[in-house]
Amino acid sequence: MASNPKTIMIVDDERDTLTLLRLALRKAGYQVLVAASWEEVAERVKESHQEGRAIDVIVLDLMIPGRSGFDIMRSLQVVMIPMPPVIMLTAVTGFDQQVQARTLGVSRYLTKPTTPKKLIDTIEAALAERKK
Repeated sequence: MASNPKTIMIVDDERDTLTLLRLALRKAGYQVLVAASWEEVAERVKESHQEGRAIDVIVLDLMIPGRSGFDIMRSLQVVMIPMPPVIMLTAVTGFDQQVQARTLGVSRYLTKPTTPKKLIDTIEAALAERKK
């Protein structure tokens, strides 16, 4: 990992998932922001903007009470320009949801459960693709 670590924002309503993913990504050398709701997402984005720090990749759950991952993504597309790559990490395996995710611009679609290595590999691929 470079001396200037990339920042990954994880959005998931399950606190245990947030904790495990944060630990795995920090161990891999990433800066990690976590959010469990739209309100927390908005706050993390605002804080990052005020600090002049880019969010390089968003790992987004689909099933979040109150506002789905799709709704959160639509909202982020309005305020984050350019929009960082989004990796949908969800237990939802339906084809329709995967098509909708791609239509919205999701970079990758991973299903839970996954391994930290697979998530990190997916993040690295999304970052490499963004550089092109």
